[in-house]
Amino acid sequence: MEYEFLRDVTGLVKVRMSMGHEVVGHWFNEEVKDNPGLLDEVEQAMASVKGSERQWQSIGHEYTLWLDGEEVIIRANQLEISGDEMEEGMSYYDEESLSFCGVEDFLQVMNAYREFLQQR
Repeated sequence: MEYEFLRDVTGLVKVRMSMGHEVVGHWFNEEVKDNPGLLDEVEQAMASVKGSERQWQSIGHEYTLWLDGEEVIIRANQLEISGDEMEEGMSYYDEESLSFCGVEDFLQVMNAYREFLQQR
């Protein structure tokens, strides 16, 4: 999972992610930009579910982050599709709306994001 942090002309941090993980960048750009404390909350949740069968989720304005001891899933809230709307045997996946990654990889991106925020 490759990523890049940029600042726009106003100084706002933008995250760009590699193909297949774009929604991770969108999550940072939409959910974390006005609430950097969310990163602490996610990190605490990671520690609380590690080595257990527990799960945790954070429902934001645009994206929901779900995690367990091994995996992080970020899904656009607009992806609320019930099984009745799908044809039998079909599954829905949109790279711009759903992403999966390992907890350690996600933690690495969170830490790099924090470091980037401290640079001015």
